Amino acid sequence: MSLGFSGKLAKNLLNLAPKVATQSLSVVPEKVKLDILAKMLSLSLSEQIKFGELDFLKGKWVAICVQDIGLSFEISFDKQLLLRPLTQADVTFTANVPELLLVAAAKEDPDTLFFQRKLRIEGDTELGLEVKNLLLGIELDALPVAMKASIEKLAITLQTLQTYSNEQNAATA
Repeated sequence: MSLGFSGKLAKNLLNLAPKVATQSLSVVPEKVKLDILAKMLSLSLSEQIKFGELDFLKGKWVAICVQDIGLSFEISFDKQLLLRPLTQADVTFTANVPELLLVAAAKEDPDTLFFQRKLRIEGDTELGLEVKNLLLGIELDALPVAMKASIEKLAITLQTLQTYSNEQNAATA
């Protein structure tokens, strides 16, 4: 496979994937999305929940906006994770899927993304830092095996596509 063809294919996949995800998510009712997210996040954060590390979120709401796929929700904690549609969050994190995936796979540092303006944090800065530090403390190995494997494989695939796409961009520049 020539670099030109693979680079163009990678670039097209990187552009097409968010559009497909957005269209797919648009037909899923909001309640179903929130229920699925609550289950996934409860699994991902089970250790932190067990040890009371989310107690600082009681009475606080953190908005997560995944811009490229149009997914937004707020999360809080009061003995269990609470999710709701966007209303009035104390702090808002905004990024695209690739950046969030690379952070989840520990292949990218959120501070770097923040300074590159690929991750925005708006609102209560202190709460935002607490949330960021909590997320950085999550060990990928502590996640359920299927979730860990999915995150790792998606991150590797994403990095490969980005490499081919960047090489294509450099070749046409």
